[in-house]
Amino acid sequence: MFGKVKRWLGIEGVKLELELPETIMERDGEVLGQIRFQSMNTQTVTYIQIRMIERYTRGRGDEKLVDEYELGSIEFNEQIEIPANESIVVPFNLPFATVKSEMDELERKNLLVGGLVKTAKWLRGVKSEFRIEAEAKVRGVALDPFDKQIVELD
Repeated sequence: MFGKVKRWLGIEGVKLELELPETIMERDGEVLGQIRFQSMNTQTVTYIQIRMIERYTRGRGDEKLVDEYELGSIEFNEQIEIPANESIVVPFNLPFATVKSEMDELERKNLLVGGLVKTAKWLRGVKSEFRIEAEAKVRGVALDPFDKQIVELD
């Protein structure tokens, strides 16, 4: 009985771990990585979703605003058997496209104005943080395994 409850909640079930490069090149427009699955019991993964998200923050204190934008997403709708006490690796190629504001384009194109734009962005508390999230659906489990990692774009 206790074993069924543990399996249903995902305890001792499938663990998902993202393995990503240290630096992602923005000009490449893709992330090559892999997901490592491990489980203490034999289970079946039925669905995987991987997303790249930009968290765009601006303002300070009470006037702080935060938006999130999905830059890319892929899904796998195939069944993957995860044997007990073994690890399975699923490679992926996640295409993404960043969105640049007029200020970002001005900063990139014009060296003279670029410093002023960078200073204005700093004064207004503008920054972007990028992360990759992965989530899997496991047959017979209520709480699905997931992982997320903050990544650096160059």
